[in-house]
Amino acid sequence: MILPLLLLSLAQAGPAAATPKPNVASPKPSVASSKAMAGPLEIGTDRLQRCVALAESDPAAARAEAGRWRIAGGRFLARGCAGLAFAAEKSWPSAAGEFEEAARAAQLAKDIRAATYWAQAGNAWLAAAQPAKARAALDSALTAGTLTGLPLGEAQLDHARALVATGDLESARTDIDLALTNAADDPLAWLLSATLARREGNPARAKTDIGEALKRAADDASVQLEAGNIAALAGDEAGARAAWGQAARLAPETSVGRSAVTALRQFDAGGSAPRAGTPNTGVPVGR
Repeated sequence: MILPLLLLSLAQAGPAAATPKPNVASPKPSVASSKAMAGPLEIGTDRLQRCVALAESDPAAARAEAGRWRIAGGRFLARGCAGLAFAAEKSWPSAAGEFEEAARAAQLAKDIRAATYWAQAGNAWLAAAQPAKARAALDSALTAGTLTGLPLGEAQLDHARALVATGDLESARTDIDLALTNAADDPLAWLLSATLARREGNPARAKTDIGEALKRAADDASVQLEAGNIAALAGDEAGARAAWGQAARLAPETSVGRSAVTALRQFDAGGSAPRAGTPNTGVPVGR
């Protein structure tokens, strides 16, 4: 699936399950590489590299190493590594807490990596289904003014997801449009934008944006599911069938695949045209 640590559904306010993002070139900050962990300043520490690598292979050992490193003066770097270890274990509240502590310590040190840690904290709070806390952390990340390029776009996307989850769709649109500038190669940005456009009653934009998502991740079930939803809204039965069928084939054992199967069942009774907006459940958009 295209989803990173989690997506909050634009089709329903509740949280979706946390899932990996294999079809997207780069992971979200909470599962960042050692380079992303180092942030905009390359620090070249072997201990950081070892701790981050350990977080991927043996999270419990990484947490122990981070604790020893923190006692030895590792400060925000050790906290950040502990956050990655908790994220690898899907212990999202603990991961968010560590990233927030890392952000505060980096701020005290006047280190510009504080914004990266705030963004990681926000992403983890989203995975923990606590969008209000995510929004607060991401506010800190964005107002720091030090994120640029793709990291800025990803933080804007996460901020949009938090806004959607708290019911502020208008502000979410602003964030998504900004993210489409800074993270235009991320299919999630286009998927989220398409789903929001569908909710906003803007079928033309929904069709355009899902087309951009399909260009980047046609092999992702989430993109195909939303493509089917948008086709259904337009009364395009063939398009809806094809997209929902592809979603079901790509991810048959997931909530996305099951939603696609449910959507296809409406054709069983008499082969009627798809009903607009069906289904609205299980569309995991809104990162």
